[in-house]
Amino acid sequence: MNKIIVAGSLHYDIMLAAHHRPEKGETVMGSGCSYKFGGKGGNQAVAAARAGAAVRFIGAVGADAQGEFLLAALRDAGVNTDAVAILPDMPSGMSVAISDAEGDYGAVVVSNANLHIDVTTLSDSLWQGAGLLVLQNEVPASVNLQLAQQARQKGIAVCINAAPAREIEPALAACIDLLIVNAVEARDMCQIEVTDLASAERAAQKLAEQFAQVIVTAGEHGLAVCQSGEPVQSLPAIPVKLISTHGAGDCFVGVLSQALVSGSSLPEAAEKANQAAAEHVSRPAIA
Repeated sequence: MNKIIVAGSLHYDIMLAAHHRPEKGETVMGSGCSYKFGGKGGNQAVAAARAGAAVRFIGAVGADAQGEFLLAALRDAGVNTDAVAILPDMPSGMSVAISDAEGDYGAVVVSNANLHIDVTTLSDSLWQGAGLLVLQNEVPASVNLQLAQQARQKGIAVCINAAPAREIEPALAACIDLLIVNAVEARDMCQIEVTDLASAERAAQKLAEQFAQVIVTAGEHGLAVCQSGEPVQSLPAIPVKLISTHGAGDCFVGVLSQALVSGSSLPEAAEKANQAAAEHVSRPAIA
């Protein structure tokens, strides 16, 4: 049971670099541009595969050049794409992200094919040998619910990276074994402002009243891990020179998932993922 199933979004990313992100009505001259594989689901699947996991992906792309690019990137990373639908009348997901001189970024995402994932046609063989289902919030809530319920029925653990922030309905919450959120998402879910490790710990403890296992990431401060009935633990961020935060959260989730299905405890897996995310943010987003 060491395979990972990732269900989620695939985006053809246009990455722009500029001194700063534009204000309303402002035109900013950029300094770089690249075209990249993206989407939270896709990034997490690739990160898990590169960390050594056997990964299967559930998603959808359009019958276009962008879709071909996305499928090729998944396959090049060793991710199984048998459950990725190619939709003839729908464009692939797209995003445009602007990374500034301080390493932060903002993005606009158009979901397109990601809103039309059909989970009713999945083969039972997809689930064979799977130990973990990984979800995010860039696809419809109905997709996450159906997949989580199927995984629960088959005894497969369910992890959700609840990003971007949105309400998790009770039926889905009942299926979740591990919740991963950042400071913004934690605040939206439990009304605790996460500004340092101490507040991350409080947020993790609060969320653990509803979810069996919780990780709250707090950017440059580190992260907090809480399992129901156990004391909360925290890990400080690893000091590195920040180049770009783009994709760091997805790297964290992918490496964490690989460590979990390989037998690591949640704190051990979080430590491995914390190291991987630190290495990720110290690399340029635009090559």
